[in-house]
Amino acid sequence: MGFEFIYLVNSCFINWDLEMYYGAKDIPAEARSTSLSDQLGQIQYIFSDKTGTLTQNIMSFKKCCVNGTIYGSDTGHENKQPQGSGLSWEHPGEQKSGVCDVTLLEAAQRDNDPVLREFLRLLALCHTVMVEDRGDQLVYQAASPDEEALVLAARSLGYVFLGRTQDSITIRELGRTRTYKLLAMLDFNSDRKRMSVLVRDPQGTIRLYTKGADTVILERLRSRGPRESLTESALDRFAEETLRTLCVASREVSEAEFRTWGRRHREAAALLGDRARELDRLYEEMEQNLQLLGATAIEDKLQDGVPETIQLLKLGNIKVWVLTGDKQETAMNIGYACRLLTDDMEILEEKEVSEILQAYWESNNNLSGHGDAPCSLSQQHPETPSHKRAIIISGDFLDRILHTGEVLKEKKGWPWQRLCCGRAEASQDQGALVEKAFVDLATSCQAVICCRVTPKQKALMVQLVKKHKKAVTLAIGDGANDVNMIKTADIGVGISGLEGLQAVQCSDYALAQFSFLQRLLLVHGRWNYLRICKFLRCFFYKTFAGLLAQVWFAFHSGFTAQPLYEGWFLALYNIFYTAYPVLSVGLFEQDVSAKKSLEFPELYVVGQQDELFNYRVFGVTLLHGVGTSLISFYITLWAFEDHVGTRVVGDYESFSVTVALSALLSVLVEIVLDTQYWTVLSFLMVTASLLLFCLFSFLTQTVDAYRIAPAIFRFPDASWNALTDPYVLLVVLLSLVVNTLPSLTVHAIRATLGRATTQQRIQLRARRAPEPPVELRSHVPRGSFRRSSYAFSHQQGYGGLITRGDSLRVRDSGDSGRVRDNLCVRDSLRVRDNLRVRDSGGSGRVRDSLRVRDSLHVRDSLHVRDSGNSGRVRDSLRVRDSLRVRDSGDSGRLALTLWPPGWQPSSLGSAKPSEPLV
Repeated sequence: MGFEFIYLVNSCFINWDLEMYYGAKDIPAEARSTSLSDQLGQIQYIFSDKTGTLTQNIMSFKKCCVNGTIYGSDTGHENKQPQGSGLSWEHPGEQKSGVCDVTLLEAAQRDNDPVLREFLRLLALCHTVMVEDRGDQLVYQAASPDEEALVLAARSLGYVFLGRTQDSITIRELGRTRTYKLLAMLDFNSDRKRMSVLVRDPQGTIRLYTKGADTVILERLRSRGPRESLTESALDRFAEETLRTLCVASREVSEAEFRTWGRRHREAAALLGDRARELDRLYEEMEQNLQLLGATAIEDKLQDGVPETIQLLKLGNIKVWVLTGDKQETAMNIGYACRLLTDDMEILEEKEVSEILQAYWESNNNLSGHGDAPCSLSQQHPETPSHKRAIIISGDFLDRILHTGEVLKEKKGWPWQRLCCGRAEASQDQGALVEKAFVDLATSCQAVICCRVTPKQKALMVQLVKKHKKAVTLAIGDGANDVNMIKTADIGVGISGLEGLQAVQCSDYALAQFSFLQRLLLVHGRWNYLRICKFLRCFFYKTFAGLLAQVWFAFHSGFTAQPLYEGWFLALYNIFYTAYPVLSVGLFEQDVSAKKSLEFPELYVVGQQDELFNYRVFGVTLLHGVGTSLISFYITLWAFEDHVGTRVVGDYESFSVTVALSALLSVLVEIVLDTQYWTVLSFLMVTASLLLFCLFSFLTQTVDAYRIAPAIFRFPDASWNALTDPYVLLVVLLSLVVNTLPSLTVHAIRATLGRATTQQRIQLRARRAPEPPVELRSHVPRGSFRRSSYAFSHQQGYGGLITRGDSLRVRDSGDSGRVRDNLCVRDSLRVRDNLRVRDSGGSGRVRDSLRVRDSLHVRDSLHVRDSGNSGRVRDSLRVRDSLRVRDSGDSGRLALTLWPPGWQPSSLGSAKPSEPLV
């Protein structure tokens, strides 16, 4: 119980730490688990997301490249708009986009560049954003901050997204409202890395608009010319500035091609099996021969204190691995900006990693059993120390590495057949050997950055390190895509960011900023590990020292089951006499202050190596406790064997009291000597232990208590008779001195050596060169391949919700009514729809509340009131793809149906045959 109490109080200390309180959003640190506080002081590997964890996840549109021309800041056109220029299309109080390039605003207003027109039109049409009309302003709700930034940018440039229905999208282009018929939505997922919309414009032309990762867009272009080369150069430039990039493209689709493709699309959508695969194949056919319009660049700044935090963690021998969905160049430059990577590091990319692993496999075939895997890997580049390396790989490369094990089982030729010949690992599965080789190489480096990884791959990386290194791991993230990683790690930390609370709800600790991680680990984690270890040492020591004397007494009593101590002493020893001092050590102990813990992060290594409590420490504690019990028992036995004096106290009861007091005082003095941080409560707890011993000894050893219950209170006045004899007091003092002298000697030696070591650390710190300032500059080698920075915050997009009509905003100007449907979608997949229908003819009022969760399970409660009739009907339905309203006031029946795209009902009551009502 005391152990759990210490865990609970230490967790409260984390919650109460004002240094980890984020006042801007009123978010304190939260310890959601109370049994992992000691492991916070033993972390060896940290797996971190980038977007929203290292960065602020506040996206702002900074630059774009349209038709080979770059617009945005740092291009010489970002001067402020003149007063009354009329270039801005944003209204006061609306969300801001951050577009400040006057040249881009003027070019959009002139409307004489067809490529720029299509570029901005694509930003306003190709997305899954929902809009809420709050009177004088439009509020956008997006599943991804990137999409919201792009839609806001289009609005500020004159292309305003107004709303959508199940089969249409309405935008305002430079003041003119246009409605596009939505023919199909080719939804995003982490495998396609892109999304598209197929629309028919008011003139009847069918166009496909596509946006996505540059690697998938560029390979689907109709042709490659100078404009495409300029766009690729712009992508490299954006990546060097740590901007998140996307490519946008479009093409015109003929009526014949759409009819053929649409028929096949409807057939594929109706399949019960392999529907997703067939749809992906049709999407692939449609998204070909594209015309590149340009590229976008979105800025996501680093959080405050991230570089300093990573630097401290590295000095504390904690390795930080970044697992992100961004492109390689963006992730690399973020790594340099946050000091995860340095200029003197050797960067190992996929080609170098493959060469090292191949050499490792060949050396395993040629060696006869001398050396091990880590040695072979560390010798591949002897000119560079292993701690000055960093690995940067992609999710595709990681898949090839991890799937190699399955391939090896099927391969029979060289070198796979003799991969493990003559090795100590010959009994291992060959796939496990490949995994171990990669993990050994990665863990020998100081930093690892994995680009373009999926949530499953993030969790797999954590699992590999736990499996092959047996290390304590920590995962930190802020979004739903980090949940798998957080659950897989030994300790999960959730960031309360802009991507919902799923990461926080699945985590063990919740923080508001990444920079608070340094205090959580280097201060609270190290303190908690120190306290738990000292508590265990003191607990075992006081148990052995106080109670083993009964074992030694048994040798002299002939093993007659005669107890040495009074029964009340045995009952109260662990409850009152020694519990409070040990608890004070577990609650308040500190070796250095919080400031010194952050100033010398090297002290954290003690917990990683588990130096404070292991088998050796337990053995020393056991021997110490046994020695204390032996000294307390046999010094008293020796003194009582030859006792002469005015009063005879050499009886059994006095002997018991003398041994008990000697052991108790020795334990308390040992705890006092081992305590490095004293508080008022620590002093009161030690004092309370002595006072409680005196109090209970008096109460349980009175003559009156003996007369009432002689079988229970069997030591009448034993302590008074023994402790009033100077001889007994000298025996207790002698036992205390002999027990304490070895501990005093050891503490003196440790204090002397510790003072010298601290002095050396201070001198080393003073000689350390100052860290260079953080600057966002290019560190990308020219020969590196490019990847997209499209961050995947979810596996699947929300296009299905829109095309099924589950999440719509509909306006109908006719007399039949008015429908409003507001949607707020976040990564937690929680959808709230408010549907309100008014009928001007019957003054009826329908309210429909929808609530959708991850399983896309929708329940509808309909409340119908008809002012023309006295009847009142309440109808509760369960809705999938259809919604039905019944009105008891009329004999007729009205059905509202959400028809799938492309399906025209033959008849629907009074509704038009070719138009769905919603």
